[in-house]
Amino acid sequence: MASGSHYPFEGSDDDTCDEYFDQTFDQYFDQTFENFTIVNQEEERKKRKKRVYIEINREEDDLRLWNDYFCDTPTYPQNLFRRRFRMNKPLFMHIVDRLSNEVHFFRQKKDSLGRLSLSPLQKCSAAIRLLAYGSAADTVDEYLRLGETTARSCLEHFVEGIINLFGDEYLRRPTPADLQRLLDIGEHRGFPGMIGSIDCMHWEWKNCPTAWKGQYSRGSGKPTIVLEAVASYDLWIWHAFFGPPGTLNDINVLDRSPVFDDIINGQAPQVTYYVSGREYNLAYYLTDGIYPKWATFIQSIPMPQGPKAVLFAQRQEAVRKDVERAFGVLQARFAIVKNPALFWDKVKIGKIMRACIILHNMIVEDERDGYTLFDVSEFQQGEDTGSSHVDLTYSTDIPTNIANMMGVRTRIRDRQMHQQLKADLVEHIWRKFGLDEDNN
Repeated sequence: MASGSHYPFEGSDDDTCDEYFDQTFDQYFDQTFENFTIVNQEEERKKRKKRVYIEINREEDDLRLWNDYFCDTPTYPQNLFRRRFRMNKPLFMHIVDRLSNEVHFFRQKKDSLGRLSLSPLQKCSAAIRLLAYGSAADTVDEYLRLGETTARSCLEHFVEGIINLFGDEYLRRPTPADLQRLLDIGEHRGFPGMIGSIDCMHWEWKNCPTAWKGQYSRGSGKPTIVLEAVASYDLWIWHAFFGPPGTLNDINVLDRSPVFDDIINGQAPQVTYYVSGREYNLAYYLTDGIYPKWATFIQSIPMPQGPKAVLFAQRQEAVRKDVERAFGVLQARFAIVKNPALFWDKVKIGKIMRACIILHNMIVEDERDGYTLFDVSEFQQGEDTGSSHVDLTYSTDIPTNIANMMGVRTRIRDRQMHQQLKADLVEHIWRKFGLDEDNN
């Protein structure tokens, strides 16, 4: 009599039994792990807090902003608007109109419910406040109703719009008319042929990547980025070269700078001026003592001996402060370039600096008649008695071959011409101002 068996694989080989066992175990393990994962996900979902929705009532705050500053009878007068927006109201409205008409981000739109988005005034006001006060991105939320991310986006689009719409006009090369005006003012101040002063400024980079800190930090100091600029008597910045690491000094930055590219490439207008009866054809900048003794740079005299040298040093150091004043005014107007930079991206930092310089020049053009000590109209009326002239018929289509470029480069770095020009300027300033000093 055959007996019954309780084992399904009785009489089978060992391989079949092992395969069945492995398959059963894998199914049981997978099901157990899946159940365990589902339970954990449900518990995590219960613990996770939902995002809080904050109703900001942006329409009401837009109306409040309009009534505070932009209506016919605003709450705050013109002087407080100038203080908080760093510019006069017509200039700010001109910027807002251009951005709202030509930049899609600043156009006011409607959502699917027909509700209006943030207005151009709110977005531009938030960007100006961040530039002017250099504060964190969420500080404008309480008044302008912009969250941190939105405010930062407004700032980035604002600086890009300023650069694209106004950069060509307000960060341009000097035109022949600009050069003639600068030469006339320079001659009036005792420096024929002078078109500005040049120097460098450092901007601290707080969030510089750790791998780059050795490149941007000098000694044990903090990482900085260098700005090289040329400024004139009215604080207008004609040249801005931003980006070299803070370990470089003024000479190293000059080696990388494009400040003389127009002259070397033959694209600069021809300038002619006379100092002590001698003719010169290269305009120059006033600098401090670190710059090289080139024909385009005039430094002070470190230890002047005699009344002529003392008077020249006083005059040169006083006029050279134009660029220092421009740096101070730029940092006072836009605290974001005075405080440590909080961005990680160096490209965004460069755009902010460039936009601040453009806005600075726009404010200078709007207000310089009220603070400059020189009346430009007196140089444009009557007979021209100055010795500095810009040749408007000079052709700038000189072939940019190596021979011409090296020849101009040699003229720029002519040390003998520098010494001769400096000696002539010492005599010229003594004849122009020395008698007044003696009389006093």
